[in-house]
This record gives sequence, C-alpha cells and structure tokens, in this order.
Amino acid sequence: MPSVEKTKRAAKKALPAAKKAGKAPAAARAKSTPPRAEPQNGNGNLRQQSDGRGKYVYCIIQATEPLRFGPLGIGADPAEVHTVNYRDIAAVVSDTPIEVHDPTRENVLAHERVNETVMRKHTVIPMSFGTVFKTRDDIVELLRSAYDAFHDVLDKMQDKLEFGLKILWDRDVMVREIENQDEDVRRLKQEISAQKGSTYFARMQYGRLVDAALQAHSEKYVAEIFEALRDVAVASRANKPIGDKMIMNAAFLVSRDKEQAFDQRVKEIGARFDKLTFKYTGPWPPYNFVNIRLKLERAKEK
Repeated sequence: MPSVEKTKRAAKKALPAAKKAGKAPAAARAKSTPPRAEPQNGNGNLRQQSDGRGKYVYCIIQATEPLRFGPLGIGADPAEVHTVNYRDIAAVVSDTPIEVHDPTRENVLAHERVNETVMRKHTVIPMSFGTVFKTRDDIVELLRSAYDAFHDVLDKMQDKLEFGLKILWDRDVMVREIENQDEDVRRLKQEISAQKGSTYFARMQYGRLVDAALQAHSEKYVAEIFEALRDVAVASRANKPIGDKMIMNAAFLVSRDKEQAFDQRVKEIGARFDKLTFKYTGPWPPYNFVNIRLKLERAKEK
C-alpha cells in the first residue's frame, strides 16, 4: 500500500526566509540599512552583545492597527508577541535580549509557532531565524525604507500557503524491478553469477546500467508528479533530495481556496504510485517563495 503522510515538519534547524525563487513568481528584494541595527555574523545573525534588550522579528504582515498575539515568542518564558506598525504594514515582534539565538529545537519551534499562528489570519513574509533589531525605531526605519518591496511581496503572496512534498523509494526494490524489466541488466547479472573468474568489467557495466535506469525512473516519477500537481498549485520549487532514498524534495505554493484540492490530488497520486512513499507537510508560510534580503550595518558613531 502507498504511504502518504501529512504532518507538521519537525524543527531541526533554523528556517531560511530568503531563498532563490525557483519556479515561483519573482519576489522583490529589499536592501535596507537600519541606522542602529547591530552587525551580522557569518550566519546572518547578530553578534553577541553583553547587555540590552532588542526586538526579535518573526515576519512582516499587512496591518493598519497594532495587534497582539499573546505569549508565543522565543524565550524560556514565552515572550508577548505584538506588532510594530508603519503605514499599512507591520513587523511581528517580541522583546528579546540582544544576542545570538541558538537554533535549538525549542527556539526554532517558537519561531515557527509564531509564524503559524499569525498566518491563520494574515499573509506573512517570514523572516529568517535569529533576526534581531536593537530598537523599535530601527524596525520602523526598515519598514519605511523597504516599504515598496515588502508591499510587492505581500501582494504576490496574498492568501497563499506553502506545502512540502518529499518522495522516497526503496532502492533495492527498484533495482529488482529493473532487473526484471531490462534484458541487458538481467543478462549481466546472470553472467556475473555464472562466471568463475574475474567479474570486474561485467560488474562495472552492470552498475552503470542500473544507475542509469534508476536515474531515468526517478526523473520520470518526479516529472509526472510535478505535472499532476501543476493545476492545483500556483508555483513549485524543486530542492535537492536528501539521502539515497529520497528522489523528490519539493515545495508548492498553493492558494488558500485550493488547499483541499491540493490535498486530494496528493492522495490520488500516492494511490497511483504504490512503490513510493510520500512525506507531505504543511501548511507553512511561503519560506521557499519569498526573497527578501536585509543588509544590517553598524551605525556610525555620532
């Protein structure tokens, strides 16, 4: 029987908010230099500070009035999450020490929890894990200077959600299927089994033929699955598969009103490809389809 599992993704590492758009609509880039934002380290987070409080930013939304989302934020005692507003957009933030936030399971889950709560009623531009500003004024300056870019992305992502789909197979099962279907592969296997002397060249040829057949099967499955989901998704992105068993690691951008149709289509595909295992997650904020890059620099001493 096919395996189609829809779950919330386990948080094991920091979530990226700025990625190449792939097949998604082009997203605007915002380069901003907040006057008092602290410098980034090599990971895009703030350098360690000895004291002081700052603002942790989770996402950007459209909002004309200040909003509060409750004690959901990062911290041993979950911090109160609220907005910092500028015109009709806002940053969703919580108070935090100005320091590097380690991407522990607890911290990443808190980051996800806020974004998932906010996205229930709002379109969000998710920020990368660990984005901290020194003051409220710095955030307002970011929103002001990048207003057009944020507004453009919010318009593009309006009422859209992200779903993840990973496809896995049992390589040994596929190899046996290839041996049964491909006459050349079957003949080489028989030669290797029957030979008493060196089988080096036969094994090398066998390996090349099997690898080529596996690649062809994988590409065929992936192309068919992308094609089957094309009319229920706005855009898709193919990420690099992880490990030997995974043949597809994709993200799909789906309109809210197409969520049930997308769910149903994934189930239908899973029933059709009974030799594959489907790992299906979401909905998520559009992590794979937003491309906002922030440039934070130390303010010049006055």
